[in-house]
Amino acid sequence: MGHTAIPQDTGGGLTATEHRLANGLRVVLSEDHLTPVAAVCLWYDVGSRHEVAGRTGLAHLFEHLMFQGSAQVSGSGHFELVQGAGGSLNGTTSFERTNYFETMPAHQLELALWLEADRMGTLLTALDQESLDNQRDVVKNERRQRYDNVPYGTAFERLAAMVYPSGHPYHHLPIGSMADLDAASLTDAQDFFRTYYAPNNAVLAVVGDIDPDQTLTWIEKYFGTIPSHDGKRPPRDGALPPVLGRQLREVVHEEVPARALMAAYRLPHDGTREADAADLALTALGGGESSRLHNRLVRRDRTAVAAGFGLLRLAGAPSLGWLDVKTSADAAIEDIEAAVDEELARFAEEGPTPDEMERAQAQLEREWLDRLATVGGRADELCKYAVLFGDPQLAWTGVRRVLEVTPEEVREVAAARLRPDNRAVLVYEPLDEQDAAADADEVSTEQTERDGEGSEQ
Repeated sequence: MGHTAIPQDTGGGLTATEHRLANGLRVVLSEDHLTPVAAVCLWYDVGSRHEVAGRTGLAHLFEHLMFQGSAQVSGSGHFELVQGAGGSLNGTTSFERTNYFETMPAHQLELALWLEADRMGTLLTALDQESLDNQRDVVKNERRQRYDNVPYGTAFERLAAMVYPSGHPYHHLPIGSMADLDAASLTDAQDFFRTYYAPNNAVLAVVGDIDPDQTLTWIEKYFGTIPSHDGKRPPRDGALPPVLGRQLREVVHEEVPARALMAAYRLPHDGTREADAADLALTALGGGESSRLHNRLVRRDRTAVAAGFGLLRLAGAPSLGWLDVKTSADAAIEDIEAAVDEELARFAEEGPTPDEMERAQAQLEREWLDRLATVGGRADELCKYAVLFGDPQLAWTGVRRVLEVTPEEVREVAAARLRPDNRAVLVYEPLDEQDAAADADEVSTEQTERDGEGSEQ
């Protein structure tokens, strides 16, 4: 094994060492003997941003295929072995990565490592047309249940498509389209696996009640013989102007329980101080029942039953700030939108109050501590910072970076980005009974430009 261990002292006693196998697999280990459990987390540097037009959804489809068997483990054996050993497991797909993870009793760590290595090295021996068709149907049903057949289910998909223009790598969500899922062939799936599921395109983190030397021995034994692959295509450039330059607007008539106003804003890339400032701004404005927009719309004006603002952090493209307001009774969208604009303008002019700043920082600190409180959360954070930013040690300093941001920096990012000419607006209007009977799927769209002297390049 060729590796260099790099220990680093951190606040709270959390440390990690970094290693690299000869085939390129990056390994991060972190000891924690508080409880007799160990977490295994494997991040592959592949997400929906790596997909091409006509083949969307492959990254997410492969998340499912990875649980369909490998050379030594047939069918759903991965689930059965982990759960039978008292562990838990899952996998997720995002724009920027796909991850797989197990939390095991410490004495079952070797089993989890063997399972992950077996499917990384031998999945293609078990991947056949039957498995592909089976999981394609599962993913299509997931799309129906989570997106197409639930109220407001396609809202985020619509907003992302407006904020990230056609042809942009973040224009489509990881779930993919029905047509592209149908079009995916066995050859497409095999090529996708060879390209992206290689050890030199992955980071493995093991956290918990571990013996580092023994753990490295197991990792070398099971992963060390898997060949690297040099054919990976880099993701397409996700760079965009910092602001849209105009307001985009779409009105959707669907069977929803209430009117809704949603909006998405382009915000700074993750990993920057400006992104931390934006996170604090959105938390102060819409992060919970003490936030400014909740107080204005729900408590004071009583025009909404819920009002929230959140940040989707992205490293390879502008992050996305998402406003979500559900109306109360017959409240007019125009009144709610005017109130939102008034609060955003005031925030951009005055910045957060001392109380708002303290609450926002405390909230983000608590969320950070929650992520690091479990061995599984810690392993995931170490993988994240290794894959997206090249340095897993950044996982320990996230809260410090948030606490260093000043109120003026929060005000500045709000003034620069939370503007009418930097948002996509989505308005949901419920169908009345006559419309619903005539056509439950009627959708009308309206594109407008406001404040819009500029347009996106």
